[in-house]
Amino acid sequence: MPRTARSSSPVPPQGGMSRNTRLSLVVAGVFVLVVAALFGVTRLAGDSGSPAADPSAAAATAVRPDSHRLSTAPGSTVNFVEFLDFECEACRAAFPAIEQLRQQYGDRVNFVMRYFPIPSHVNAERAARAVEAAAQQGRLEQMYTLMYETQTEWGEQQAPMDERFRGYAARLGLDMARYDAVYNDPATVERIQADRADGQALGVQGTPTFFLNGQKLEPESLDDLTRALDQALAQQ
Repeated sequence: MPRTARSSSPVPPQGGMSRNTRLSLVVAGVFVLVVAALFGVTRLAGDSGSPAADPSAAAATAVRPDSHRLSTAPGSTVNFVEFLDFECEACRAAFPAIEQLRQQYGDRVNFVMRYFPIPSHVNAERAARAVEAAAQQGRLEQMYTLMYETQTEWGEQQAPMDERFRGYAARLGLDMARYDAVYNDPATVERIQADRADGQALGVQGTPTFFLNGQKLEPESLDDLTRALDQALAQQ
């Protein structure tokens, strides 16, 4: 499987520009590279789905009542959904951009995470099981973040990384007996595969794939996502 192409984006001169502004520009530049490489890196060969024709049905499929929310905005009807694979390099590269969006819109938009492990990634489902086990102890965001921060330690390995993930759980101070029970429970795999089935029903063919109120987004820049979010907020 080819690796995500890496290239450096030119950094504007620092004079008169704040650190946050420079960081935003770098994040936006990385996001453009991720979008450009996305389907070449994570597209599923022979794995196609047909998006739901009914917008309300698509919205209901994109966000189930038990779907994990990284950010919840009380009273908001705007749902931003990412189908992701923790072993996917493009997902890791997009992670800072998604965090930036959460900081900017988290009080107005619900940010929803759906599992979509790619079958060719040996540890993708295992990573999702670890995140699910942490979520059941109230540590979803911490394990979600840790998976991306440590991806270079375990990603693209052909050997199972169960013990490494267990070490991450211990690092987060989880109840290890509960963690082990959930990690090894067939119901956890069923939960992950249910997310994946919803993604396939919506036409997801690679990761990351984004939806806004059930509509699949095909952004070419971070600005495309902010404009989509602004429009959805204006219409709610």
